Parts: sequence; structure tokens; C-alpha cells
Amino acid sequence: MKGDHNTGNGLQSVFGAQMRFDLSQGFPLLTTKKTWWKGIVHELYWFVSGQTNIKYLVDNGVHIWDDYPYKIYQDAVKKGEAEEITQDEFIEKIASDDDFAEKWGELPHIYGEHWRGWQASDGREIDQLQWVIDTLEVTPERKHMVVTTWNPEYLYAMANPGEALRFPLCHILYHINTAGGKLNLQLYQRSADMFLGVPFNIASYALLTHLVAHVAGFEPGDFVHTFGDAHIYQNHFEQVTEQVAREPKPLPTIEIDDSVKTLDDFTPDKVILKDYDSHGKLAGEMTVAGGFDEKDRDKFDK
Repeated sequence: MKGDHNTGNGLQSVFGAQMRFDLSQGFPLLTTKKTWWKGIVHELYWFVSGQTNIKYLVDNGVHIWDDYPYKIYQDAVKKGEAEEITQDEFIEKIASDDDFAEKWGELPHIYGEHWRGWQASDGREIDQLQWVIDTLEVTPERKHMVVTTWNPEYLYAMANPGEALRFPLCHILYHINTAGGKLNLQLYQRSADMFLGVPFNIASYALLTHLVAHVAGFEPGDFVHTFGDAHIYQNHFEQVTEQVAREPKPLPTIEIDDSVKTLDDFTPDKVILKDYDSHGKLAGEMTVAGGFDEKDRDKFDK
């Protein structure tokens, strides 16, 4: 048993594990508990479309990213730069006030920006995901198709004071490979909440595998999920015990509309989930972990 650095929550973890899903055998949406498909699809669209503001998610009833911009807002409150409001009031203002959302809903250097608009030192924006598509069309046998979100310029004590991200980047790179007409994708996830987060991550990156394969003209092959620190928080032990006692059900399938010819054609309504049958919901409290607190910098500066 160890504790989370920021929250102190107890957890059990293993380092270095891997799961592999043959996507020809069904879509790996967890069946041992109800998994929220709408949230998965809208979040992936948010990433693929290069967005960095949570307003899109809030407007579509997806609140899995609410905590992090509110943490940044609370920092501003402590500095006297914003008025004290509850998180519910904060999210209501994100939904109803465009100016407020533009200022406080931003999560700079989040996945969408890195995937579709990596900020280069010479001022360019590099579209990593489109580069993958272009490579697949010209030289699909190449082994270098890696998309990364790990930018040390904005991470932890490596960042300049005040510029470190306050939210965690957990799924930090993925690698695409083709063989025998099939497209495979391997994700490296440095930190993995196995009960709450990982079911989302599996489905999200399996859907990304389908999407890239669809756009580039391949059949989906394997989704390989590789973990750094794979953990279960102590306040999820009871739910996990119940979950592992449940018998898995047959996997569903998905279908992407033929109108999706490019990455920019993809929208949540263009993918259909078929025959999803699962056990009931198992709730658990989210641990808002990760990111960097500037007070930790003192330990590095000594």
C-alpha cells in the first residue's frame, strides 16, 4: 500500500503491465459494469478535433474534466483575481457565459492541442495525428508513427515557474503500426486508475484505432494497452471486489459512418455502438490526482 502524492489516498499498484485486444473479436467496452459510452465518444472527439476548452464537454453533459479548470480558478481566487464560487456555479458559468468560458475553461497543452497543434519552437503548429494519416497513405510500413503529449517544457519542475500544468497527462504516447492490411495501435499510459479511468481509456483508444484505420483504409487490428503505474485506490476496493466476481458478457461492436473520409469528418454522431449489454453501474469517487503544485518546486531548488 502506498499513497497518492497530492491527495494522500491509499492505493495498491503494480508497475509495468499490458493488455491486448483483438478488435476483430468485438469492441472492448467493459461489460462487468456499465461504462458511459456518450462520455467516451465526446471526449475522443474533443481530443481529435484539437479542442482545449471544456465548454464543448460541458455543453454536451460530459463533466469528467470539470475539476481541473476549477482548480486553476481557485488559484486565481486565492490571489484575489477572481470571486469565490462553488464548482457547480463555476460549471454553470462555463455553460452560460461565453466570455467566462473562454477565460476559465481553457486547459492549455492538453491532448487535443498536442495531437493536432503541437506548439513548435519556431511558431509552427504540428498536426501529429494528420501526419500519421499522411504517412499511412504513402509509406504505411514505416515504424515511426508515434504521437506524443509529453512535453517537458510544461511539466513538473522542468517547467518555468508558473508554467507547469496543474492537471495530469496520463496517456502520454501512442504508436501506430500496420501488418497484413490491419492497423494496430499501442498506448503507453504512465498512470492508470484501473477502476474509474482505464475502462474509459480502453474504449477511447480502441475507438481511435478504429477511426484511424477507417480513414486510412485499413482493417482495425490490435489495440495494445501498456501501463506504467497501474493502481486501484483504496476507496474503490469494495467495488473492484464486486466487479471481478461478475461474469463478462459478449462484447459489442461499433460502426463508423462511410461519410467519415478524413479526421475532420468525425463527429460523435458518426459512430454507432451496437449490442452493448453490461452489468449494472458501480460508482466510485474520482481522485483528482496528478499535476504539479508550485510549492513542490522548493524541494528541487534546494
